[in-house]
Amino acid sequence: MAYGLINADIHSDSQGGVLAPISSVMRNRIINGQMQIDQRNAGASVTPANGDYLVDRFAYYSTQASKLTSQQNAGSVTPPTGFTKYLGFTSSSAYSVLASDYFVIQQKIEGFNVADLGWGTTNAKTITLSFQVYSSLTGTFGGALLNSASNRSYPFSYSIPVANTWTSISITIAGDTTGTWLTNNGIGITVTFALGAGSTYSGTAGAWATSGFIASPTGATSVVGTNGATFYITGVQLEKGSSATGYEYRQYGQELALCQRYYQQWTGNGVSTQTIIGLGFQVSTTATAATVYSSVPLRTTPTILFNNLIVSNSVSFDAAVSAIAVTAFSSTSAYLSVITASAGGSGTAIRLSPTSSSSGYFAYSAEL
Repeated sequence: MAYGLINADIHSDSQGGVLAPISSVMRNRIINGQMQIDQRNAGASVTPANGDYLVDRFAYYSTQASKLTSQQNAGSVTPPTGFTKYLGFTSSSAYSVLASDYFVIQQKIEGFNVADLGWGTTNAKTITLSFQVYSSLTGTFGGALLNSASNRSYPFSYSIPVANTWTSISITIAGDTTGTWLTNNGIGITVTFALGAGSTYSGTAGAWATSGFIASPTGATSVVGTNGATFYITGVQLEKGSSATGYEYRQYGQELALCQRYYQQWTGNGVSTQTIIGLGFQVSTTATAATVYSSVPLRTTPTILFNNLIVSNSVSFDAAVSAIAVTAFSSTSAYLSVITASAGGSGTAIRLSPTSSSSGYFAYSAEL
């Protein structure tokens, strides 16, 4: 009896007996394509600024402010079969896109995770990008693939024929045999979905081009051009090969760990200061040395983000944190210089914690 296998390898034991198939590892090069992980916003609606991250690993870039709102499961529509989350956008006005405008969602894939594709060589592999999309608008939509220098681009187009209905999209793209494509911990491939782009950032669909940043195929539908227009997306997958396979589901813990390589956030419980982020000691009355360990190896030395943090010895002082700098870094921990108002004397043991405010947090950002 023959069995059909999707992206699996048959292997045998030492006696030649056939064992169970082994599913491919990391078939999908997109992280959080199900839009499940949302460390920054925890499902809240936001009006993103240029460069803001939405759900994990998906960032928003724009030339004009306040033209869209975004939210995990915006509009509360039923997700497509097999999914519970999606990333949604709603246009805040009817904005006429200028030639020099763009409004895009991007995921920057680390070079290590696409090195096997061989882009920039004669052995460049074909890839297939697939996803589920839903919009109040119909017509031709688009996006683009870009290299790290944004001087190689492949605009792609796709159709949404029926409004307010989940549509499965699959786009096969021959790998680029020229250009520079990083295979280290820098940006390997940037995947872009356009919500509106002017002529400066639009190009011919279906072909590799040597150009500046191209976000969209020419003539694509502009979501920001219609007040109240919606655009929802989930199930994003980029894989090697000339056809789309079923979405690669990963365990929640695995997906979270993949996200935490780029961003990891500790949040207060909004009740007390019992959430301990790091431990250390006072080196003076206004400076603390503390260590915070990450759950997974970070991509690179992180930027520190925080709000409403204190250093405390839990007995005689709680001193508000005003600044944090990385003094030394290993892949799983950072040794920090923490500046506070007057606190304990030199040598006093402390803990680093959010205040009782629910807005208290500490984050490592090692995004691409």
